[in-house]
Amino acid sequence: MKIVIDSNRVIAALIKDSKTRNIIFNSYFEFFAPEHILNEIEKYHEDILQKINVKQEEFDILLSLIFEHIKIVPKEEYNKLLTMFRMKIRDINDLPYLAVCLLIDADGIWTHDLDFKEQTKFKVLTNIDMLRLSKSKLS
Repeated sequence: MKIVIDSNRVIAALIKDSKTRNIIFNSYFEFFAPEHILNEIEKYHEDILQKINVKQEEFDILLSLIFEHIKIVPKEEYNKLLTMFRMKIRDINDLPYLAVCLLIDADGIWTHDLDFKEQTKFKVLTNIDMLRLSKSKLS
């Protein structure tokens, strides 16, 4: 399944070894994110480091491992699609994620950001949805 992953899921996976991190490492899913996600992770870098209390080197390794499972879509590839969602979503930072959904014909976007519920074009998936999807694959 092609899933666009929101930065809040990556940040959650960085903060705690949890279901979120396990989902990212699940090979059933093919994760994509706009290049913009790198800026969002950098924005919260210091906060994340404080919460998890690790050295920069350990953080960099974990971040690298997580991003081995996420294909970064360059801004040039989705930039023209950004204007399609201007009137349909409140947070301008969410636009790159929706543009990537459109670009790759995603099966959904994995997020816990309720602002994405304002749009109806793409399925919005939570951790519970992702766990159900991965279980249904095993059945």
